[in-house]
Amino acid sequence: MKKLLYFTSLIFLFVGCSVQKEPVFIKVDHVKIFSFTRDTIKLKADAFFENPNDVSGKITTKDIKVFVNEVEVAEIFSEEFKVPARNEFSIPLIAHIPTKNLLNTHKKGTLGGLLNSLISNKINVKIKGKLKYVVFGFTKEFLVDKTQEIKIKL
Repeated sequence: MKKLLYFTSLIFLFVGCSVQKEPVFIKVDHVKIFSFTRDTIKLKADAFFENPNDVSGKITTKDIKVFVNEVEVAEIFSEEFKVPARNEFSIPLIAHIPTKNLLNTHKKGTLGGLLNSLISNKINVKIKGKLKYVVFGFTKEFLVDKTQEIKIKL
């Protein structure tokens, strides 16, 4: 009898706290340079979500690349983020861009493009990759593809 009671309680727990809908990926916004040193530029963006579920999960970054003026310069690494239940939330996406990656001359003329950006005080930043949401073995990937022009304040 006790086993039946435990079993039915467990079933009600799973049914009551089930994943009814997947989280909603709203947008990536607030792309900006928040730190600039001689050897590293730190770029920050926020990914906005809404979780309609009663259960939380985890979101991780998966191969999110940063492009400056159409040239890949860095990858975003973020710690695993715990998703709050029934709430809107944002995840900080931070990239550490070595300045040597911006100054190297590639086939596409990165140095020339960078000099033009410095003259116009604007750079074109693109963030592209995936965010992975996991809860109870259920996995959902969200595609991130954000391009924004950032003004450089010297």
